[in-house]
Order: sequence, then structure tokens, then C-alpha cells
Amino acid sequence: MRTKPVVSKLIVALGFLLFATTPLFARESTDVIIMKNGDRLTGEIKGLKAGVLYVSMKYILGTSSVQWSEVAHVESKQLFLVKTEDGSVYTGKLNTTDGPTGRPIMIEVVEVAGPKVEIESPKIVTMDVTSTKFLQRFNGNIDSGIIYSKGNQSTQYSLGAQINYPRERWAAGASISSTLADSTGAAKSTRNQLNLDAYHLMRSKNWFYNGMGVFLQSSEQGINSQVTEGAGVGRYVKNTNQTQISIFAGFAGQNTAYLDTASQNLASGLIAGNIQFFRFNKTNANVTAYLLPIIAQGGRVKFNMNATYYIKIVSNLSWNVSFYSSFDSQPPNHLSGSDFGSQSGLSWTFGNK
Repeated sequence: MRTKPVVSKLIVALGFLLFATTPLFARESTDVIIMKNGDRLTGEIKGLKAGVLYVSMKYILGTSSVQWSEVAHVESKQLFLVKTEDGSVYTGKLNTTDGPTGRPIMIEVVEVAGPKVEIESPKIVTMDVTSTKFLQRFNGNIDSGIIYSKGNQSTQYSLGAQINYPRERWAAGASISSTLADSTGAAKSTRNQLNLDAYHLMRSKNWFYNGMGVFLQSSEQGINSQVTEGAGVGRYVKNTNQTQISIFAGFAGQNTAYLDTASQNLASGLIAGNIQFFRFNKTNANVTAYLLPIIAQGGRVKFNMNATYYIKIVSNLSWNVSFYSSFDSQPPNHLSGSDFGSQSGLSWTFGNK
């Protein structure tokens, strides 16, 4: 099985990149945050996501989480990518301007080569730290879990990693997951999946072009290697600091090499979606799925889904529970049409959070 060593090497490489670049994210701790109750914090703003402002302070171990709706003033000389509900994107330093009493706080983004822009703080969805330095733009996370039972000599492990590279009008990312189940008296089961994704914002706000690549190996379905490549046009249906829902549609091509059956090359339509839900400093969930209606074989569809639910423990450390599923309505003879499972373990967030 040639795919497994290749994917395992990719997992190691992606994990190494996450750990190796961690020291490169050190910045000046001169950002100022003032809360509505008058508390003043000085440190390094890591980013804003899901209504949480992440701040690192020299005198506090780890990263602190601040509720964005309780922030009255923010000031930073660092560069940020600021994204709003209507899909607008700005790059610049941060400041806060005085507004009428009772009105939302106005965040001023001083753009690098442009005018100052004022944005109502509730309309800011995310703020990602950026830089003129290449390696300081990355962020990501690593997930892991293991279960062992002496009774039937059963071992299960899961390992995953995700890394993202956000820019002003586009972003790219990669995620990889690997699972293995081995038990006395049963065949070893392995599943490895690598997802590549990139998008570019269109002039129409909240619309984007999207490209994807998925590499899958599944012993349960008899898939030695499966490569799916697709592209399409998408839109953010909902885009707030509590919920993000996006969908896109297009076309895809897929090549599948089975263990003991002839390979298949298929053309298909592509319908995909991503849903993220957030709750301040507690939990968040992420669901990604795509559907492939096969063009040359009426009635045949393929489906793939990955869902993860995170529960924060402390600082950048979380507990995660995930579920995966692959489905083929018309698999080759004698092969299983489905593979699904769940796993849990620890997750460490890296980069601007």
C-alpha cells in the first residue's frame, strides 16, 4: 500500500512546519486594549476569531482570551488583515475613534498604502496577524489521540494537522488526518486524508472563487489512492463573529486506484459547504462536506464529510471530538460503499490564536 507511507511523511512534514515556525511569531508586546469597565491590558494581540480577541502578555503564561464585545479601545502598530460581515478586507494598523454615546465602538484601520477606514466593532468577523515576513503569516493546529485496550490487544490512534496562510484577497490551507485501528483477530484498518484548499475573493462582496484537492486512502473501502480535484464559485451565506456558513458549486475530476479492481477516472459536478459555529472562549464546531454527482453514471453520487467539535481546556489547548464519513452509492463489486468513524483527543492551536 504505497499511499500510507506518503501520507505519513506529509503528516510529519506538516507537523514539523507547525512546531519549527512557532518561535518566529514573536512580536512586540506594545498593543493596548482597554475594556468597557476601565481595565487596561498591554501585550501582543494574536488575532480575533469567533468573538474572542486573543492577547499574549509577558506577565501571564499562555494566551489570554478577551470577549470582543467588552472591548472599548484597541491600539496596535502591528499589521492585521481585518475582515467584515459584508466581505470587505482591509490591511493596516489598529486604533479606536471616539463616537457618539450609545453607538457601537468604531475601530480605525490605518491601511499601509491607503486612507483610514472606520468600522463598527460588531461588524468585524476576524482579524489575522500579518507581516511583510513570509513565515509570520501562518497559523494552524495539531490534533492527536490514542486508545489502547489490553483485553483484545486493541490500539487506535488518530493524528491530524492543519495550517493556513491568509492574505488580503486570498487564502490557502492544508489539513491532514490519519487514523489506524488494530485489534487481535481483526484486519488492520487505516484511513488517511489530505485536503488542500484555496480561495480568492471576487469583486462582489462575500463571493469567491474556490479550488480544492483531496487525497484519500481507505482500507475499509478498498481504496489504495483517490485523488479529487475541483473548482467552482462560492458565497458566504452567513458571515458573523458567531457563525460562518459558506457554499460553493462547480465541477470536479476524480481518479481512484482500488486495491484489486481496475482504476476509475470520473467527471462529476461539485457541491461543497463549510459551517462553523462559535461560543466565546468555550466551544466551536467545524463541518466540511462535499457531494459529487457523477456525470457519466446516472444515479451515482459520492459524499465526503469531516466534522470536529472543540472544547477549550486552557489557553491554546482544547479537547476535540471528530467524525468522518465517505460514501459511494455504486462502489465496484464486492467493495464497501462506506467508511465512517469518530475519534477524540487533544488539540493545540498554533499561530495567531
